[in-house]
Amino acid sequence: MEKFEEVKVSYTTKIFWKFSLYLILLVVLSILPLPLQAATLSFSPSSGSYTVTSTFPVAVYVSSSDQAVNAASGVILFPADTLEVVSISKNGSIIGLWAQEPSFSNSEGRATFEGIILNPGFRGQAGKIITITFKVKATRSASLTFSSASVLANDGQGTNILTTLGNASFFLGSPDLSALESTTVAETAGTPGAPRVFSSSHPDPNKWYAQSLAKFTWTLPSDVTEASLLMSQIPQAIPTVMYAPAVSSKEIDNVVDGIWYFHARLRNALGWGSTSHLRFQIDTEKPYQFTIEERRRQDLTEPRATFVFGAKDRMSGIDYYEVQIDGESPHIWREEGKGFYETPVVGPGRHTLIAKAVDKAGNSLADSVEFMVEALETPRITEYPKKLASGEILTIKGITKYPGIQVVFWLQREKDEPQSQRVQSEEKGSFTLIAEGRLRGGLYNIWAKVLDERGAQSNPTSKVTIAVERPAILSIGSWAITLLAVMVPLVALILLLGFLFWYGWHRFSLFKKRLRREVREAEQALQNAFDLFKKDVKKQVQWLEKIRIRRQLTEEEEKIIKQLRKDLDDAEKSVRKEIKDIGREIQ
Repeated sequence: MEKFEEVKVSYTTKIFWKFSLYLILLVVLSILPLPLQAATLSFSPSSGSYTVTSTFPVAVYVSSSDQAVNAASGVILFPADTLEVVSISKNGSIIGLWAQEPSFSNSEGRATFEGIILNPGFRGQAGKIITITFKVKATRSASLTFSSASVLANDGQGTNILTTLGNASFFLGSPDLSALESTTVAETAGTPGAPRVFSSSHPDPNKWYAQSLAKFTWTLPSDVTEASLLMSQIPQAIPTVMYAPAVSSKEIDNVVDGIWYFHARLRNALGWGSTSHLRFQIDTEKPYQFTIEERRRQDLTEPRATFVFGAKDRMSGIDYYEVQIDGESPHIWREEGKGFYETPVVGPGRHTLIAKAVDKAGNSLADSVEFMVEALETPRITEYPKKLASGEILTIKGITKYPGIQVVFWLQREKDEPQSQRVQSEEKGSFTLIAEGRLRGGLYNIWAKVLDERGAQSNPTSKVTIAVERPAILSIGSWAITLLAVMVPLVALILLLGFLFWYGWHRFSLFKKRLRREVREAEQALQNAFDLFKKDVKKQVQWLEKIRIRRQLTEEEEKIIKQLRKDLDDAEKSVRKEIKDIGREIQ
């Protein structure tokens, strides 16, 4: 029983102390302040390699995922002996009100900024504050750091929620391409020198490539027995992957985007030689964001529209924009501190702007936007002659609401190319066109529009038609030409018909002559044949008559003689008659 009581007291004591501990923790947590949301300031790009005298931009970004911020300030330090600030741009900044304009001192190596982000503040990743453009002065590595900074929350108390300050490091080399390949000196004399590495896929260390397959080659001295290679993102790393026997090339596929270094060194009987470090940059992704926003125009007749291009690229950065308007040939535009793109002068109406944001590796992202340019008020043609005599000067009058504005006329004669002429409106907007020179005869279409000094213009007026009479001499000449145009073909046709008739008659005459000759020949042949026939018949008759002398012919034989003589006479008459008729027909 006592043992049971002892166990019960011990268990109760444990419960009491656990409850007391939980209560103390609850009180402590309730009086402690809530943890502040974190904000960061960073540089982009945070690394890179640039040659002497070249320039490169570095943007300062603020990031705050959960807490809106309404102010940011900072002091940036840079090495004044190797870098100098060329300019500071506020283009695309989230700062709406600057408490202190961004400034810099190249002698002190310092740049400062301080500004306010208007309500509701900024919350998100990579809100641009400023862009600093540096120029490389000397060969050396250079770092950018914040000596002081603050990011204030939009909580009504101005709480500083900055927790992380970024930095940037750059390699500043000689303009000579060979200097961009650094080496680590070997410690043992007689070992191989650093191999001169060349990349056929990424030949320029300062350029970005949208190529994930990296290819490297180098020359192997005859005494080299082994090679050591490595690809890393550390500029001066020592290669650790061994190849025995030594290799003189290497391909690395599916390299992820970023700034990389290929390291190589060689070994001979005396040991490992110097290391070569070759930088190469890969960016295979297109920009992840591109927006086009038109800046508001107070006057919609303004013929030039301006746009803000908001493009972001994670790796190499935006290089340029390819801009095309209304199907015209695209042209290249670089921001270069201006901050916005301004179109050339365009006519009234709806237009389409298509742009591609292209990063430094050639990857691109496109977007388009439509914009409208309103027309000036169309002028009116009030007086013009519907007909104009030859030699008269053409005079046209009209009116516009714009005094002192140019009025452009077009005169088009029938199917000729339109010719333009400009006049200026008077103080009350009236204008008069006196055509240059005398117009040739024919029908003219005439129309006009107004054009101000900005390039803004109206829609054209309706076309009016004017008939200009030709001079009398030209009319006679025209009539003569028309008459000749009719008579010459007619005469030619008559001559052609006469020739055809003559030719046909000539051919027919030749045919008749040939036919007569043939008839005569046929008549002669028939006559000859008939004479032979007649001769043969006479012989038969004479033979019968000789028989009659010797004896008396029978009655039947007498009839045959008479019939032969009669048939012979009839045949001769018939043949002669037919030949005579044929001769008569072909006369």
